[in-house]
Amino acid sequence: MSRPPKPRITKRRLVWKWNPHRETWQPYHRITWTEGGKQRERAILLDWQGDSELLDALFWACESNRHDKQKPAPPRYSWEALILEWRADPRVQKRLTDGTKRSYRRDMDRIREKNGPKDVRHTTRQALRAAHDKLAETPRKADKYLATVSLLWNYAVKTLDWPLDANPASGIEHFGKQREFEPWPAWLIAKLPTAPAQVRIAAELILGTGQRPNAAITMRFDQFQGDWMVVIDEKGDKDFETYCPPRLRTFVASVPKAGAYLLAKNLSEPLGYNVVQKSFARWRNALGDKARPYTLHGLRKLAIIELAEAGCTDAEIQAVTGQSAQMVAYYRSRASRRTLSRSAQQRRE
Repeated sequence: MSRPPKPRITKRRLVWKWNPHRETWQPYHRITWTEGGKQRERAILLDWQGDSELLDALFWACESNRHDKQKPAPPRYSWEALILEWRADPRVQKRLTDGTKRSYRRDMDRIREKNGPKDVRHTTRQALRAAHDKLAETPRKADKYLATVSLLWNYAVKTLDWPLDANPASGIEHFGKQREFEPWPAWLIAKLPTAPAQVRIAAELILGTGQRPNAAITMRFDQFQGDWMVVIDEKGDKDFETYCPPRLRTFVASVPKAGAYLLAKNLSEPLGYNVVQKSFARWRNALGDKARPYTLHGLRKLAIIELAEAGCTDAEIQAVTGQSAQMVAYYRSRASRRTLSRSAQQRRE
């Protein structure tokens, strides 16, 4: 069988080679150079599938070093490789609780997203300190990031025998234990009608459900089912059904639907926590210095106090908010003080 004619498409560095097995002409992007007195060549097969437009796109990808085969292989000692090794180690996974593993996974996913292909050996203390400082607005998150980097580094050295220098996270001062979130006072709640719509919706959801802000902000309309709602315990990664108070039911019914979520980015995605947090921070800061101590998390603490002042038991409060017994006890003491002081002062009148 005679060969068909070679395609007439010509470009500098485009070479056509006959493939006898497929009985077809195949295009290659070919470059040559001299190294050490010898001629070298690199040829990349262009899978054009008989489409001249696709061939053109593949050729120019090679010309600009953007073709998949021109991408350098990830370094052996990359953050991606280290994280995958840590996750696949049965000894590590066996000694950690599911909650701890999920907690580390969130931080490791952020590291993979930003630094996955980067060489661990090139990580510097200065870069880590800068990343830690950048997260100063969320000190717990900042400290957890440092702790995760340190854990992975020690694992690489002690278990994988990677040739790393001293742990760059060691010695960087953590922000440390932060004060508990302050529950919102009545005057700040009264200011909510002046807040942007996304802040008002977030505040009502956090206060009404007693959930962590991120879980409340990402609630869908279908999580509200008559007298009941399905909420998410982010720490335990579990869904559970709980009673929906009438005020929250009425509020949810009043929220215009712009998608599956109450705080919708589009039809199928929610607004991110950071978007709502930034909007809240702008509104709060505009109220002056007295508003600055308060955060969205403070609404969850206010929910505990309101439930305690209504006479709920610790078990009932935990059933609503999912808070630990210690945290419920702490904020119950705040509620008891308020209740007793009001009773005492009213007697004076």
